[in-house]
Amino acid sequence: MNFKNTRFIPLIVAAIASLALLISWNLFQRNSSTKTPKSAYLTVSAAISLSPALAEIKTVYQGSNPNVNITYNFGASGALGQQIQQGAPVDVFFSAATKQMNDLQQANLLLNETRRNLLTNRLVLITPKNGVVLSDFKQLTDARIKRIAIGEPKSVPVGQYTQEMLTKLGLWQQLQPKLVLGSNVRQVLTFVESGNVDAGIVYMTDAKASDKVTVRLTAAENLHSPIVYPVAVIRSSRHPDAAKMFVEFLAGDRAKIVFKKYGFGIVR
Repeated sequence: MNFKNTRFIPLIVAAIASLALLISWNLFQRNSSTKTPKSAYLTVSAAISLSPALAEIKTVYQGSNPNVNITYNFGASGALGQQIQQGAPVDVFFSAATKQMNDLQQANLLLNETRRNLLTNRLVLITPKNGVVLSDFKQLTDARIKRIAIGEPKSVPVGQYTQEMLTKLGLWQQLQPKLVLGSNVRQVLTFVESGNVDAGIVYMTDAKASDKVTVRLTAAENLHSPIVYPVAVIRSSRHPDAAKMFVEFLAGDRAKIVFKKYGFGIVR
């Protein structure tokens, strides 16, 4: 090899190395930009009984997913389901009963592969903090109990479960004159907290969240349909990938810790 040419070898090697580094950096930049998720805005329609738990979960989720902006629309599951059927722009539906989710599935409004049952709950009889002491649901027929708050059975899942329970106990028709119907379970709770009614029937999780009521009885689970909370991504979601990721998170261990904290059971 000519000695004069060998002095250029380090320069050539350095140039090749620089070129390789530049190409690698460009590839890295390109791959990074494609993997970086775009901002997503999710609207989650959820049963109002889920509101405290989902508020905490939102904080946890957005802490590690700052690009995802979550807006909750809380209400009675029946009303929320009707809104979705009428075209409301919703990405995820989290219901307090399977009936409303079944209605959306039959209307082909769900991404069916995303549907899953997540949570369970219990039905309880409550009174104001220092209200009447009750040891049996049949005591609701007593003269001292004049007004009983329950959810509207036609659209509020807790009302549907309550109607089933009272019917099986042979009390439904007898209690009709006393019933005060709430538009969602939180309104039923408020009626009892305020003392405007003598008793009410709500979910255990709602009763647990209030220091103004006392749980008097827990309904046997064989008196009503299983209380199950299903979740699914809506087919018309504007951000289906982000919605699927959020549903996966709701089903994960971190979210389960939060749900258990607020008194929910986990579907196994």
